[in-house]
Amino acid sequence: MTLTGYGLHIWASIVMVAATAIAGDTLTAHAMKNIGDLDEIRAKSGLGGAILAVISEPTFVLGFFCMAVSFFSLLFALAPPAPVSLIAPATGSVTYLGNAVVARIFLHENVDRRRWVSAALVCVGVWLISK
Repeated sequence: MTLTGYGLHIWASIVMVAATAIAGDTLTAHAMKNIGDLDEIRAKSGLGGAILAVISEPTFVLGFFCMAVSFFSLLFALAPPAPVSLIAPATGSVTYLGNAVVARIFLHENVDRRRWVSAALVCVGVWLISK
């Protein structure tokens, strides 16, 4: 047992869930920026055209795959003897913090101070839970 009493495999599962969720969120957000306004596409090409625009975007498909891996990683992470009271908030907080960092660096979004403070507070809460 390491890292405040929990096994390394539990923390590795948390990191895997968060990393694939962050990658999925980032890739799908990037894909949707590339695709553009779906209402305009739907107005020109109909619903089928909008669906085709989304599923033919490679970064969307890769993002979708990452989200699927994240989901199944979460199922693996929640298998006994993993404590749900640690896994759920830890994956959420790491994902929340990671999304803020990635949105700022790769998507060039403005992440305000309140979001950074809230992400830090959530991480402190998870640290307290893990004690």
